[in-house]
Amino acid sequence: MSKLNKNYLSFTFLLMLLGWGICVLCSFNGVLLNDNKWLYALYLLGGLSPTIASYLALKTDNKVTNIKEWLKNIFDFRHHIFSYLMVVIMATIFILPQCVICGYEKGAPIYAIVVMIPMMLVGGGLEEAGWRYILQPELEKKYSFAISTIIVSIIWWLWHLPLFYIQGVGQYGQNYFAFGINVLGLSFALASIRKNTDSVWLCVLFHCIVNSLMGIYIINDNIWGNIAAAAILIICSCALIKIKGRIKYLSK
Repeated sequence: MSKLNKNYLSFTFLLMLLGWGICVLCSFNGVLLNDNKWLYALYLLGGLSPTIASYLALKTDNKVTNIKEWLKNIFDFRHHIFSYLMVVIMATIFILPQCVICGYEKGAPIYAIVVMIPMMLVGGGLEEAGWRYILQPELEKKYSFAISTIIVSIIWWLWHLPLFYIQGVGQYGQNYFAFGINVLGLSFALASIRKNTDSVWLCVLFHCIVNSLMGIYIINDNIWGNIAAAAILIICSCALIKIKGRIKYLSK
């Protein structure tokens, strides 16, 4: 593993354990998030740990000189319309099979997604400043696309574990294994977006859209929906990588 990845993961898990670890201990002792608003600062620290760690690791490794450069690398908005369309299609592929197979309850109205997407920058999207900006590309320097993506998905899955023990958050009491299947599928989709577009921003946008859709379509518990969505995402992602590689080969 590269020095950059080691620094990034060290910073990420240190900050996550500091924030979410205290929240877990408080939850075990009856000090709940909803009743103690000060805990939200620690909860937010844990959630933003991949984002904060991204800047710290890149700065330490002299990959960026300041926050302005770092932000510019993340928010690279100028991309072809087809790249944005790919993001929307991938998000739809994730949510649709689960709605069909598992069934769902209506959450927020669909038009609320306009407001929810910006909100989800803090609610998950900015994680991509680390996972797909640093971790995935660095691993691909040594391993294949598929192996790198599986490694990232396992790390990403483990990073989420404390959330399943913090009362008052969405993951509390949910099926951690089923969540892991979703993480695997999403990891392939995000890695494919990153590799095909060379964009961190489009990964951020995809993450925001997916999290927003999960607040609009409340999926019923059924692991087969998770499996179907993950399988379709993996197949589509690998196909896109193959197509990109083929086009690149033919253009030589």
